Amino acid sequence: MDTRQVEVAIIGMGTAGMGAYRAARKHSDSVVLIEGGEYGTTCARVGCMPSKLLIAAADAAHHARHTDVFGGHASPVVVDGKAVMDRVQRERDRFVGFVLESVESFDPEHKITGYARFRDAHTLIVDGHTEIQAERIVIATGSRPAYPDILKGAGARLLSNDSIFELEDLPESVAVFGPGVIGLELGQALSRLGVRVKVFGRSGSVANIADAEIRAYAEKTFNQEFYFDAKAKIEQIEETEQGVDIRFIDRSGQRVTENFAYVLAATGRVANVDRLGLENVDIELDERGVPVFDANTMQSSIAHIFIAGDANNSLTLLHEAADEGAIAGANAGVFPELRRGLRRAPLSVVFTEPQVAAVGLSLRDIESGFPHYAVGQISFEGQGRSRVMAKNRGLLKVYAEQGTGVFLGAEMFGPAAEHIGHLLAWARQQQMTISQMLEMPFYHPVIEEGLRTALRDVNARLVIDKSTLILECSDNKQGA
Repeated sequence: MDTRQVEVAIIGMGTAGMGAYRAARKHSDSVVLIEGGEYGTTCARVGCMPSKLLIAAADAAHHARHTDVFGGHASPVVVDGKAVMDRVQRERDRFVGFVLESVESFDPEHKITGYARFRDAHTLIVDGHTEIQAERIVIATGSRPAYPDILKGAGARLLSNDSIFELEDLPESVAVFGPGVIGLELGQALSRLGVRVKVFGRSGSVANIADAEIRAYAEKTFNQEFYFDAKAKIEQIEETEQGVDIRFIDRSGQRVTENFAYVLAATGRVANVDRLGLENVDIELDERGVPVFDANTMQSSIAHIFIAGDANNSLTLLHEAADEGAIAGANAGVFPELRRGLRRAPLSVVFTEPQVAAVGLSLRDIESGFPHYAVGQISFEGQGRSRVMAKNRGLLKVYAEQGTGVFLGAEMFGPAAEHIGHLLAWARQQQMTISQMLEMPFYHPVIEEGLRTALRDVNARLVIDKSTLILECSDNKQGA
Protein backbone atom coordinates (compact mmCIF):
# COMPACT_ATOMS: atom_id res chain seq x y z
CA MET A 1 0.00 0.00 0.00
CA ASP A 2 1.28 3.44 -0.93
CA THR A 3 1.66 5.97 1.87
CA ARG A 4 1.47 9.74 1.52
CA GLN A 5 1.84 12.50 4.06
CA VAL A 6 0.09 15.80 3.31
CA GLU A 7 -0.96 18.93 5.08
CA VAL A 8 -4.50 18.99 3.63
CA ALA A 9 -6.64 16.11 2.33
CA ILE A 10 -9.95 16.90 0.62
CA ILE A 11 -12.48 14.10 0.18
CA GLY A 12 -14.74 14.78 -2.79
CA MET A 13 -14.28 16.69 -6.04
CA GLY A 14 -17.66 18.35 -6.53
CA THR A 15 -18.46 22.04 -6.17
CA ALA A 16 -17.43 22.20 -2.51
CA GLY A 17 -14.37 20.01 -2.97
CA MET A 18 -13.04 22.03 -5.89
CA GLY A 19 -13.64 25.25 -3.98
CA ALA A 20 -11.81 23.84 -0.97
CA TYR A 21 -8.89 22.75 -3.16
CA ARG A 22 -8.46 26.17 -4.75
CA ALA A 23 -8.62 27.89 -1.36
CA ALA A 24 -6.24 25.46 0.34
CA ARG A 25 -3.72 25.79 -2.51
CA LYS A 26 -3.32 29.48 -1.67
CA HIS A 27 -1.71 28.43 1.60
CA SER A 28 -0.07 25.07 0.88
CA ASP A 29 1.13 22.92 -1.97
CA SER A 30 0.90 19.81 0.19
CA VAL A 31 -2.68 18.96 -0.80
CA VAL A 32 -4.42 15.82 -2.00
CA LEU A 33 -7.87 15.67 -3.64
CA ILE A 34 -9.68 12.32 -3.44
CA GLU A 35 -12.60 11.30 -5.68
CA GLY A 36 -14.11 7.87 -6.15
CA GLY A 37 -16.97 8.65 -8.51
CA GLU A 38 -17.33 10.43 -11.83
CA TYR A 39 -15.82 13.86 -12.14
CA GLY A 40 -18.39 16.59 -12.66
CA THR A 41 -20.53 18.39 -10.11
CA THR A 42 -24.03 17.31 -9.08
CA CYS A 43 -25.32 20.59 -10.51
CA ALA A 44 -23.80 20.11 -13.95
CA ARG A 45 -24.33 16.37 -14.30
CA VAL A 46 -27.69 15.55 -12.68
CA GLY A 47 -29.00 18.69 -10.99
CA CYS A 48 -29.65 22.29 -11.82
CA MET A 49 -28.37 22.40 -15.40
CA PRO A 50 -30.10 19.38 -17.00
CA SER A 51 -33.30 20.18 -15.12
CA LYS A 52 -33.29 23.75 -16.44
CA LEU A 53 -32.72 22.44 -19.96
CA LEU A 54 -35.81 20.24 -19.62
CA ILE A 55 -37.77 23.15 -18.15
CA ALA A 56 -36.74 25.42 -21.05
CA ALA A 57 -38.09 22.89 -23.55
CA ALA A 58 -41.29 22.51 -21.54
CA ASP A 59 -41.86 26.25 -21.28
CA ALA A 60 -41.36 26.68 -25.02
CA ALA A 61 -43.99 24.03 -25.76
CA HIS A 62 -46.39 25.36 -23.13
CA HIS A 63 -46.21 28.97 -24.29
CA ALA A 64 -46.64 27.91 -27.92
CA ARG A 65 -49.93 26.25 -26.92
CA HIS A 66 -51.20 29.33 -25.09
CA THR A 67 -51.07 32.20 -27.56
CA ASP A 68 -54.85 32.63 -27.83
CA VAL A 69 -54.88 35.22 -25.04
CA PHE A 70 -52.76 37.48 -27.26
CA GLY A 71 -54.83 36.83 -30.39
CA GLY A 72 -52.44 34.28 -31.86
CA HIS A 73 -53.58 30.85 -32.98
CA ALA A 74 -50.76 28.33 -33.33
CA SER A 75 -51.06 24.97 -35.00
CA PRO A 76 -51.11 21.97 -32.67
CA VAL A 77 -47.73 21.77 -30.95
CA VAL A 78 -45.92 18.47 -31.45
CA VAL A 79 -43.17 17.55 -29.00
CA ASP A 80 -40.35 15.32 -30.27
CA GLY A 81 -39.32 13.55 -27.08
CA LYS A 82 -36.12 12.15 -28.51
CA ALA A 83 -35.06 15.61 -29.72
CA VAL A 84 -35.85 17.09 -26.31
CA MET A 85 -33.73 14.53 -24.48
CA ASP A 86 -30.96 14.75 -27.06
CA ARG A 87 -30.58 18.50 -26.46
CA VAL A 88 -30.77 18.04 -22.69
CA GLN A 89 -27.96 15.51 -22.82
CA ARG A 90 -25.80 17.41 -25.32
CA GLU A 91 -25.96 20.65 -23.41
CA ARG A 92 -25.59 18.82 -20.09
CA ASP A 93 -22.43 17.17 -21.37
CA ARG A 94 -21.16 20.57 -22.47
CA PHE A 95 -21.60 21.96 -18.96
CA VAL A 96 -19.95 18.88 -17.47
CA GLY A 97 -17.10 19.40 -19.92
CA PHE A 98 -16.37 22.80 -18.41
CA VAL A 99 -16.11 21.18 -14.98
CA LEU A 100 -13.82 18.48 -16.35
CA GLU A 101 -11.57 21.15 -17.85
CA SER A 102 -11.22 22.66 -14.39
CA VAL A 103 -10.39 19.28 -12.89
CA GLU A 104 -7.82 18.64 -15.61
CA SER A 105 -6.13 21.92 -14.71
CA PHE A 106 -5.42 20.65 -11.19
CA ASP A 107 -1.95 19.27 -10.49
CA PRO A 108 -2.07 15.52 -11.33
CA GLU A 109 0.10 14.81 -8.30
CA HIS A 110 -2.68 16.18 -6.11
CA LYS A 111 -5.42 13.85 -7.41
CA ILE A 112 -6.13 10.34 -6.12
CA THR A 113 -8.90 8.09 -7.46
CA GLY A 114 -10.84 6.03 -4.98
CA TYR A 115 -13.18 6.12 -2.00
CA ALA A 116 -11.69 7.28 1.29
CA ARG A 117 -12.46 6.01 4.79
CA PHE A 118 -11.15 7.21 8.12
CA ARG A 119 -8.85 4.84 9.98
CA ASP A 120 -8.42 7.49 12.63
CA ALA A 121 -8.69 11.27 12.87
CA HIS A 122 -5.54 11.83 10.77
CA THR A 123 -5.47 8.72 8.55
CA LEU A 124 -7.46 7.96 5.42
CA ILE A 125 -7.45 4.66 3.53
CA VAL A 126 -8.33 5.02 -0.16
CA ASP A 127 -9.79 1.78 -1.63
CA GLY A 128 -7.10 -0.26 0.10
CA HIS A 129 -4.38 1.03 -2.22
CA THR A 130 -3.26 4.27 -0.53
CA GLU A 131 -2.83 5.40 3.07
CA ILE A 132 -2.91 9.15 3.56
CA GLN A 133 -1.61 10.82 6.70
CA ALA A 134 -3.18 14.30 6.75
CA GLU A 135 -2.72 17.14 9.19
CA ARG A 136 -6.11 18.61 8.18
CA ILE A 137 -9.07 17.07 6.37
CA VAL A 138 -12.02 18.54 4.47
CA ILE A 139 -15.10 16.35 3.97
CA ALA A 140 -16.86 17.39 0.76
CA THR A 141 -18.47 14.13 -0.31
CA GLY A 142 -21.79 15.52 -1.53
CA SER A 143 -25.13 13.71 -1.34
CA ARG A 144 -27.25 11.12 -3.11
CA PRO A 145 -31.00 10.56 -3.66
CA ALA A 146 -32.95 9.03 -0.80
CA TYR A 147 -36.41 7.48 -0.95
CA PRO A 148 -38.78 5.52 1.32
CA ASP A 149 -39.02 1.74 1.12
CA ILE A 150 -42.46 1.78 -0.51
CA LEU A 151 -40.93 3.22 -3.69
CA LYS A 152 -38.69 0.16 -4.04
CA GLY A 153 -41.78 -1.62 -5.34
CA ALA A 154 -41.22 0.21 -8.64
CA GLY A 155 -38.15 -1.97 -9.20
CA ALA A 156 -36.28 -1.16 -12.41
CA ARG A 157 -38.88 1.51 -13.18
CA LEU A 158 -37.72 3.71 -10.30
CA LEU A 159 -35.97 6.89 -11.45
CA SER A 160 -34.27 9.72 -9.59
CA ASN A 161 -32.79 12.97 -10.84
CA ASP A 162 -29.52 11.00 -11.07
CA SER A 163 -31.03 8.77 -13.78
CA ILE A 164 -33.99 10.47 -15.45
CA PHE A 165 -31.80 12.57 -17.74
CA GLU A 166 -30.35 9.40 -19.27
CA LEU A 167 -33.69 8.45 -20.88
CA GLU A 168 -33.49 8.47 -24.68
CA ASP A 169 -37.10 9.57 -25.08
CA LEU A 170 -39.80 11.19 -23.00
CA PRO A 171 -41.87 8.52 -21.24
CA GLU A 172 -45.62 8.19 -21.71
CA SER A 173 -46.30 8.68 -18.01
CA VAL A 174 -44.52 9.36 -14.71
CA ALA A 175 -45.67 9.30 -11.10
CA VAL A 176 -43.62 11.83 -9.15
CA PHE A 177 -43.13 11.33 -5.43
CA GLY A 178 -42.00 14.38 -3.48
CA PRO A 179 -43.40 17.88 -4.21
CA GLY A 180 -40.20 19.67 -3.29
CA VAL A 181 -37.91 21.59 -5.61
CA ILE A 182 -36.94 18.67 -7.85
CA GLY A 183 -40.34 16.99 -7.89
CA LEU A 184 -42.34 20.04 -8.87
CA GLU A 185 -39.80 21.37 -11.36
CA LEU A 186 -39.55 18.06 -13.20
CA GLY A 187 -43.21 17.15 -12.73
CA GLN A 188 -44.46 20.37 -14.31
CA ALA A 189 -41.84 20.23 -17.07
CA LEU A 190 -42.76 16.66 -18.02
CA SER A 191 -46.46 17.52 -17.97
CA ARG A 192 -45.91 20.48 -20.30
CA LEU A 193 -44.02 18.20 -22.65
CA GLY A 194 -47.04 15.93 -22.97
CA VAL A 195 -46.17 13.31 -20.36
CA ARG A 196 -49.08 12.10 -18.19
CA VAL A 197 -48.02 13.16 -14.71
CA LYS A 198 -49.32 12.81 -11.20
CA VAL A 199 -47.41 14.32 -8.27
CA PHE A 200 -47.79 12.81 -4.81
CA GLY A 201 -46.74 14.31 -1.49
CA ARG A 202 -47.12 13.05 2.04
CA SER A 203 -46.78 15.87 4.57
CA GLY A 204 -48.62 18.67 2.77
CA SER A 205 -45.42 20.45 1.82
CA VAL A 206 -45.37 22.35 -1.47
CA ALA A 207 -41.97 23.48 -2.80
CA ASN A 208 -40.85 24.10 0.81
CA ILE A 209 -43.19 27.11 1.05
CA ALA A 210 -43.64 28.09 4.70
CA ASP A 211 -46.56 30.53 4.49
CA ALA A 212 -49.88 28.65 4.55
CA GLU A 213 -51.70 31.09 2.25
CA ILE A 214 -48.97 31.06 -0.40
CA ARG A 215 -48.66 27.27 -0.11
CA ALA A 216 -52.39 26.78 -0.69
CA TYR A 217 -52.32 29.19 -3.65
CA ALA A 218 -49.41 27.28 -5.20
CA GLU A 219 -51.07 23.88 -4.74
CA LYS A 220 -54.27 25.13 -6.37
CA THR A 221 -52.32 26.65 -9.27
CA PHE A 222 -50.30 23.50 -9.97
CA ASN A 223 -53.50 21.44 -9.94
CA GLN A 224 -54.74 23.49 -12.86
CA GLU A 225 -51.96 21.88 -14.94
CA PHE A 226 -51.50 18.39 -13.49
CA TYR A 227 -52.81 16.16 -10.72
CA PHE A 228 -51.15 17.06 -7.43
CA ASP A 229 -52.02 15.70 -4.00
CA ALA A 230 -49.75 17.10 -1.29
CA LYS A 231 -51.14 14.65 1.29
CA ALA A 232 -51.53 11.51 -0.78
CA LYS A 233 -52.45 8.16 0.71
CA ILE A 234 -50.43 5.55 -1.18
CA GLU A 235 -51.33 1.93 -0.48
CA GLN A 236 -49.15 -0.07 -2.86
CA ILE A 237 -46.54 0.31 -5.59
CA GLU A 238 -45.78 -2.71 -7.76
CA GLU A 239 -43.72 -3.19 -10.90
CA THR A 240 -45.58 -4.98 -13.69
CA GLU A 241 -44.86 -5.96 -17.27
CA GLN A 242 -46.65 -2.79 -18.39
CA GLY A 243 -44.84 -0.45 -15.99
CA VAL A 244 -45.73 0.34 -12.38
CA ASP A 245 -49.15 -0.06 -10.77
CA ILE A 246 -49.86 2.45 -7.99
CA ARG A 247 -52.85 2.00 -5.69
CA PHE A 248 -53.86 5.16 -3.89
CA ILE A 249 -56.78 7.09 -2.45
CA ASP A 250 -57.44 9.99 -4.78
CA ARG A 251 -58.47 13.49 -3.73
CA SER A 252 -62.17 12.57 -3.95
CA GLY A 253 -61.66 9.68 -1.53
CA GLN A 254 -61.88 6.91 -4.13
CA ARG A 255 -59.46 3.97 -4.21
CA VAL A 256 -57.71 4.01 -7.58
CA THR A 257 -55.10 1.81 -9.26
CA GLU A 258 -53.25 3.53 -12.08
CA ASN A 259 -50.37 2.37 -14.24
CA PHE A 260 -47.34 4.54 -14.99
CA ALA A 261 -44.31 3.95 -17.17
CA TYR A 262 -41.98 5.18 -14.41
CA VAL A 263 -41.86 6.38 -10.84
CA LEU A 264 -39.66 9.41 -10.13
CA ALA A 265 -38.34 9.60 -6.58
CA ALA A 266 -37.83 13.23 -5.60
CA THR A 267 -38.06 12.61 -1.88
CA GLY A 268 -34.84 14.27 -0.81
CA ARG A 269 -31.14 13.55 -0.62
CA VAL A 270 -28.91 12.10 2.06
CA ALA A 271 -25.37 13.21 2.88
CA ASN A 272 -22.60 10.88 1.69
CA VAL A 273 -21.00 10.50 5.10
CA ASP A 274 -22.29 7.09 6.15
CA ARG A 275 -19.49 5.23 4.35
CA LEU A 276 -16.59 7.35 5.56
CA GLY A 277 -15.81 5.28 8.64
CA LEU A 278 -16.79 8.10 10.99
CA GLU A 279 -17.24 5.46 13.69
CA ASN A 280 -13.42 5.36 13.79
CA VAL A 281 -13.28 9.05 14.64
CA ASP A 282 -14.47 10.66 17.88
CA ILE A 283 -16.51 13.26 16.02
CA GLU A 284 -19.84 14.69 17.17
CA LEU A 285 -22.75 13.78 14.90
CA ASP A 286 -26.27 15.16 14.69
CA GLU A 287 -29.45 13.07 14.67
CA ARG A 288 -28.95 12.37 10.95
CA GLY A 289 -25.42 11.03 11.44
CA VAL A 290 -23.84 14.16 9.91
CA PRO A 291 -20.89 15.85 11.66
CA VAL A 292 -21.86 18.92 13.67
CA PHE A 293 -20.06 22.01 12.38
CA ASP A 294 -19.66 25.76 12.76
CA ALA A 295 -21.43 27.49 9.86
CA ASN A 296 -18.95 30.39 9.86
CA THR A 297 -15.74 28.33 9.78
CA MET A 298 -17.02 24.88 8.62
CA GLN A 299 -15.03 23.36 11.50
CA SER A 300 -16.33 20.12 13.04
CA SER A 301 -16.05 19.07 16.67
CA ILE A 302 -12.54 17.80 15.80
CA ALA A 303 -10.54 20.95 15.27
CA HIS A 304 -8.60 19.86 12.16
CA ILE A 305 -11.60 18.34 10.31
CA PHE A 306 -13.92 20.55 8.24
CA ILE A 307 -17.08 19.73 6.28
CA ALA A 308 -18.63 21.60 3.35
CA GLY A 309 -21.33 21.43 0.71
CA ASP A 310 -24.08 18.83 0.47
CA ALA A 311 -22.08 16.56 2.79
CA ASN A 312 -23.24 18.66 5.75
CA ASN A 313 -26.85 18.45 4.50
CA SER A 314 -27.54 22.04 5.55
CA LEU A 315 -27.98 24.35 2.54
CA THR A 316 -27.88 22.03 -0.46
CA LEU A 317 -27.48 24.73 -3.10
CA LEU A 318 -24.58 25.24 -5.51
CA HIS A 319 -23.71 28.78 -4.43
CA GLU A 320 -23.74 27.70 -0.78
CA ALA A 321 -21.55 24.68 -1.56
CA ALA A 322 -19.06 26.91 -3.37
CA ASP A 323 -18.91 29.34 -0.44
CA GLU A 324 -18.61 26.58 2.13
CA GLY A 325 -15.87 24.83 0.18
CA ALA A 326 -13.86 28.05 -0.02
CA ILE A 327 -14.28 28.66 3.71
CA ALA A 328 -13.35 25.08 4.66
CA GLY A 329 -10.37 24.98 2.31
CA ALA A 330 -9.04 28.33 3.51
CA ASN A 331 -9.30 27.32 7.16
CA ALA A 332 -7.69 23.96 6.46
CA GLY A 333 -4.89 25.86 4.75
CA VAL A 334 -4.22 28.33 7.59
CA PHE A 335 -5.03 26.03 10.53
CA PRO A 336 -4.66 26.39 13.52
CA GLU A 337 -5.70 29.93 12.66
CA LEU A 338 -9.44 30.18 11.91
CA ARG A 339 -11.19 32.75 9.78
CA ARG A 340 -14.90 33.46 9.64
CA GLY A 341 -16.00 33.13 6.05
CA LEU A 342 -18.49 35.22 4.15
CA ARG A 343 -22.00 33.80 4.54
CA ARG A 344 -24.49 35.38 2.20
CA ALA A 345 -28.15 36.15 2.76
CA PRO A 346 -30.19 32.97 2.29
CA LEU A 347 -31.77 32.71 -1.17
CA SER A 348 -33.55 29.80 -2.81
CA VAL A 349 -35.48 29.60 -6.08
CA VAL A 350 -37.77 26.95 -7.55
CA PHE A 351 -37.99 27.16 -11.35
CA THR A 352 -41.61 26.18 -11.74
CA GLU A 353 -44.10 28.54 -13.36
CA PRO A 354 -45.00 30.58 -11.41
CA GLN A 355 -41.64 30.48 -9.72
CA VAL A 356 -40.99 30.21 -5.98
CA ALA A 357 -38.44 32.26 -4.05
CA ALA A 358 -37.52 32.41 -0.38
CA VAL A 359 -35.18 35.11 0.91
CA GLY A 360 -33.57 35.93 4.24
CA LEU A 361 -34.87 34.53 7.50
CA SER A 362 -37.46 31.79 7.30
CA LEU A 363 -40.95 32.44 8.60
CA ARG A 364 -40.25 30.03 11.45
CA ASP A 365 -37.10 31.94 12.43
CA ILE A 366 -38.96 35.25 12.22
CA GLU A 367 -41.82 34.00 14.38
CA SER A 368 -39.44 32.58 17.01
CA GLY A 369 -36.88 35.39 16.99
CA PHE A 370 -38.92 38.52 16.44
CA PRO A 371 -42.00 38.84 18.67
CA HIS A 372 -43.02 42.00 16.83
CA TYR A 373 -42.87 42.05 13.06
CA ALA A 374 -44.98 43.38 10.21
CA VAL A 375 -46.11 41.70 7.00
CA GLY A 376 -46.75 43.34 3.64
CA GLN A 377 -48.09 41.55 0.60
CA ILE A 378 -49.31 41.76 -2.96
CA SER A 379 -51.35 39.56 -5.25
CA PHE A 380 -49.98 39.56 -8.78
CA GLU A 381 -53.42 38.91 -10.24
CA GLY A 382 -53.96 42.62 -10.78
CA GLN A 383 -50.34 43.73 -11.16
CA GLY A 384 -49.87 45.73 -14.37
CA ARG A 385 -46.85 44.20 -16.08
CA SER A 386 -47.87 40.70 -15.00
CA ARG A 387 -51.27 41.14 -16.65
CA VAL A 388 -49.65 42.48 -19.82
CA MET A 389 -47.70 39.21 -20.12
CA ALA A 390 -50.64 37.06 -18.97
CA LYS A 391 -48.52 35.85 -16.06
CA ASN A 392 -50.69 37.43 -13.38
CA ARG A 393 -50.75 34.66 -10.80
CA GLY A 394 -49.13 34.56 -7.40
CA LEU A 395 -48.49 36.16 -4.03
CA LEU A 396 -45.53 37.92 -2.42
CA LYS A 397 -45.13 38.53 1.31
CA VAL A 398 -42.35 40.60 2.86
CA TYR A 399 -41.45 40.72 6.54
CA ALA A 400 -39.93 43.58 8.56
CA GLU A 401 -39.01 44.15 12.19
CA GLN A 402 -41.24 46.48 14.14
CA GLY A 403 -39.32 49.33 15.74
CA THR A 404 -36.39 49.34 13.32
CA GLY A 405 -38.09 48.70 9.99
CA VAL A 406 -35.28 46.31 9.02
CA PHE A 407 -36.19 43.93 6.20
CA LEU A 408 -36.13 40.36 7.55
CA GLY A 409 -37.17 38.11 4.70
CA ALA A 410 -39.73 37.29 2.04
CA GLU A 411 -41.55 34.44 0.36
CA MET A 412 -42.96 34.54 -3.14
CA PHE A 413 -44.92 32.41 -5.60
CA GLY A 414 -45.21 34.45 -8.74
CA PRO A 415 -43.73 35.78 -11.97
CA ALA A 416 -40.01 36.56 -12.19
CA ALA A 417 -39.41 35.34 -8.63
CA GLU A 418 -35.81 34.45 -9.53
CA HIS A 419 -35.09 38.12 -10.22
CA ILE A 420 -37.13 39.68 -7.42
CA GLY A 421 -35.55 37.15 -5.06
CA HIS A 422 -32.09 38.45 -5.93
CA LEU A 423 -33.08 42.06 -5.31
CA LEU A 424 -34.48 41.09 -1.92
CA ALA A 425 -31.43 38.99 -1.04
CA TRP A 426 -29.14 41.94 -1.78
CA ALA A 427 -31.31 44.12 0.46
CA ARG A 428 -31.21 41.56 3.24
CA GLN A 429 -27.46 41.17 3.02
CA GLN A 430 -27.06 44.94 3.32
CA GLN A 431 -29.42 44.96 6.33
CA MET A 432 -31.57 47.56 4.61
CA THR A 433 -34.71 49.02 6.13
CA ILE A 434 -38.00 49.11 4.26
CA SER A 435 -37.68 52.88 3.83
CA GLN A 436 -34.22 52.45 2.29
CA MET A 437 -35.57 49.83 -0.10
CA LEU A 438 -38.37 52.16 -1.15
CA GLU A 439 -35.78 54.81 -2.03
CA MET A 440 -34.44 52.54 -4.78
CA PRO A 441 -35.57 53.19 -8.39
CA PHE A 442 -38.53 51.28 -9.85
CA TYR A 443 -39.10 51.55 -13.60
CA HIS A 444 -42.56 51.44 -15.19
CA PRO A 445 -44.08 49.11 -16.23
CA VAL A 446 -42.18 46.20 -14.63
CA ILE A 447 -43.03 43.28 -12.38
CA GLU A 448 -40.77 44.84 -9.74
CA GLU A 449 -43.48 47.45 -9.17
CA GLY A 450 -45.34 44.62 -7.47
CA LEU A 451 -42.46 44.38 -5.03
CA ARG A 452 -42.79 48.11 -4.37
CA THR A 453 -46.48 47.62 -3.58
CA ALA A 454 -45.64 44.95 -1.01
CA LEU A 455 -42.95 47.19 0.49
CA ARG A 456 -45.40 50.08 0.75
CA ASP A 457 -47.89 47.75 2.41
CA VAL A 458 -45.45 46.62 5.09
CA ASN A 459 -44.17 50.17 5.49
CA ALA A 460 -47.68 51.34 6.36
CA ARG A 461 -47.88 48.68 9.08
CA LEU A 462 -44.59 49.55 10.76
CA VAL A 463 -44.32 51.44 14.01
CA ILE A 464 -40.84 52.95 14.00
CA ASP A 465 -38.80 53.61 17.13
CA LYS A 466 -36.80 56.69 16.09
CA SER A 467 -34.00 55.86 18.51
CA THR A 468 -33.17 52.79 16.42
CA LEU A 469 -33.19 54.46 13.02
CA ILE A 470 -30.19 54.86 10.75
CA LEU A 471 -32.15 57.27 8.57
CA GLU A 472 -34.85 59.71 9.65
CA CYS A 473 -38.44 58.48 9.38
CA SER A 474 -39.23 61.47 7.18
CA ASP A 475 -37.32 59.63 4.45
CA ASN A 476 -40.19 57.12 4.38
CA LYS A 477 -42.68 59.53 2.81
CA GLN A 478 -42.26 58.29 -0.72
CA GLY A 479 -43.09 54.76 0.42
CA ALA A 480 -46.12 55.64 2.50
